[in-house]
Amino acid sequence: MRSILAFLVLLLAARAASAESVHFPSIAVGRVSAGPEISGWLYRPSGAGPFPAIILAHSCAGVNRHTDDWGRRLAGWGYVVLAPDSFGPRGRTSVCGNGRVVSGNMRVADIAGALDFLNAQSFVRRDRIGLIGHSHGGRTAMRAVQRGFGLAERGLRAAVAYYPLCVPRTDRNVAVPLLVLIGERDDWTPAQNCRWLQQAGFAQPELVEMVYYPDAFHSFDAQTRDRFFPTPDGKFHRLAYDPAAAADAEARTKAFFDRWLR
Repeated sequence: MRSILAFLVLLLAARAASAESVHFPSIAVGRVSAGPEISGWLYRPSGAGPFPAIILAHSCAGVNRHTDDWGRRLAGWGYVVLAPDSFGPRGRTSVCGNGRVVSGNMRVADIAGALDFLNAQSFVRRDRIGLIGHSHGGRTAMRAVQRGFGLAERGLRAAVAYYPLCVPRTDRNVAVPLLVLIGERDDWTPAQNCRWLQQAGFAQPELVEMVYYPDAFHSFDAQTRDRFFPTPDGKFHRLAYDPAAAADAEARTKAFFDRWLR
């Protein structure tokens, strides 16, 4: 038993040591003001690089195991990964059920700062930086790709949004390739909103691909138990892992980034 516990301690230490803590400023873009100094976690592939990079925007639950799992996965694909913590520096651990307290627009300033930070690193390819976000982070990705923020000029080349909130009124002017992955049975960020966005029409529809999974709920890629998640607004949302949707989405995500960032 002691040997097993010792192994687990060493394993956890190794996991923690593989992500480096970094800090960088949040930067005003468009009509969005700069936020506080942002902390984040940096994951690096082995070797000197330079490597393409991906910014990882966490969900409404903040930086957690899901963030770490994706950070390691993306680094395993050969990308430098920067996972900003948009909540801790603003005095929050979670905004689930109250997403506007730290909005997707506010987090775009953090993404701008992350882009500038990555561009300054010798081990990063300046012309090959992507963005991926889940749920609230997916909403952040939907906002970050809008032309008015000018992030393409800062080096953003492509983005993937997992189960984001789509808003037809604000999300049509996409400036870089965007992949949206969402479950048809999502009762938190309804897929119908993304269909309405498609129907409203994008300024450059050739830049956007949307994939709908017929039987998938919210957080379909997170390997947690099927449950109903309560939020402070009095609602309950079903979170359910869907192995088929998760595998397909992961494969699409890798192929998408390999296409646009390699």
